Amino acid sequence: MLNLPADIRALSIRQPWCHRILYEGKDVENRDWPTRFRGLVLIHASLKIDCDREEVRAKAMPLGGIVGVMRITDCVSDSASPWFFGAYGFVITEARPLRFVPCKGALGFFRPAINLSDLQLA
Repeated sequence: MLNLPADIRALSIRQPWCHRILYEGKDVENRDWPTRFRGLVLIHASLKIDCDREEVRAKAMPLGGIVGVMRITDCVSDSASPWFFGAYGFVITEARPLRFVPCKGALGFFRPAINLSDLQLA
């Protein structure tokens, strides 16, 4: 059973970046806007992708739903992380994959229209 706050938000991220956060150690989510948000956030895999669709198919990267949870600990405008290339980077720790739960995404941090009890560690 996951211990998530009832008001947890989600952040839409395009594949393959969700996959890289969860499985390849990506520790910064690049954005062109800053945030003051700190804490746990669900990772929503957008329907749009930032790579060759074949890569998404080959690695079975899910689209259009919640795929994980992570903690945002800071928002920086510079970082030594090899994953940083944006105007702003949301510093990520404690990324964990969850079993896929279909969910519509939204811009910015949003409250997902899901039953939180459906979320389980993958």
